[in-house]
This record gives sequence, structure tokens and C-alpha cells, in this order.
Amino acid sequence: QVQLVESGGGLVQAGGSLRLSCAASGRTISNYVVGWFRQAPGKEREFVAAITYVEGRSHVEDPVKDRFTISRNTAQNTVYLQMNNLKSEDTAVYYCAAKRRGATRDEYNIWGQGTQVTVSS
Repeated sequence: QVQLVESGGGLVQAGGSLRLSCAASGRTISNYVVGWFRQAPGKEREFVAAITYVEGRSHVEDPVKDRFTISRNTAQNTVYLQMNNLKSEDTAVYYCAAKRRGATRDEYNIWGQGTQVTVSS
């Protein structure tokens, strides 16, 4: 079984940057896609970005694509979410998740515990 652990969240001023990490352990995730989601207070969880672990093909959702970048380091079994020019609306709990390649976005079935990102204005 794959386990995911996020880190890197915290409190940052608007305009600042954070890099979130998602460390994978357990079974290999070479056949997985790793994604980042976020959930703000009172809102539904939303998809942010994803990357295929082996090829490194990535996608970032339009609302944040000019500010966020997803990447991975296969040697360290870690996926990153680099967030620049943060805004107050980016405040949320950020989760990384994994799904098998070919599964739909609704089929992410391995989740980390989440890391809080708070952007002060």
C-alpha cells in the first residue's frame, strides 16, 4: 500500500511563496498519477494539479497555472507543488493524492493527511 505525507505548509504573506512536498512510501508509485487538491473553509475540495510519476507529464488548473508548478523527484519519491505570488484565496488545506494511471479524477483513492496553507493579506 502506498502512503503519502504532505509537508511544507504554513503562514505566508500575500505575494510570498511556499513549496509543498508529498513524500510517498510503501509500494512503488511508478504506475500512479499524483495530484494536489485543496479545500478552503466552507468550500468543496478542488483539484489543483497532477503529474504522471514516471514521465513527469503535468497539468495545472487554469486559475493557478500562472503561479503554481507541479514537479517530482523520482529518486526521492516526492512530488512538489511550488506556489508563487500567493493570494488570500489560496488559503486552504492542501492534500496530495494518488490514483492509478488511467483512472478518472474521481478515482484518487490514496490520500495524505493534508497541510494547512494560510495566506495573510
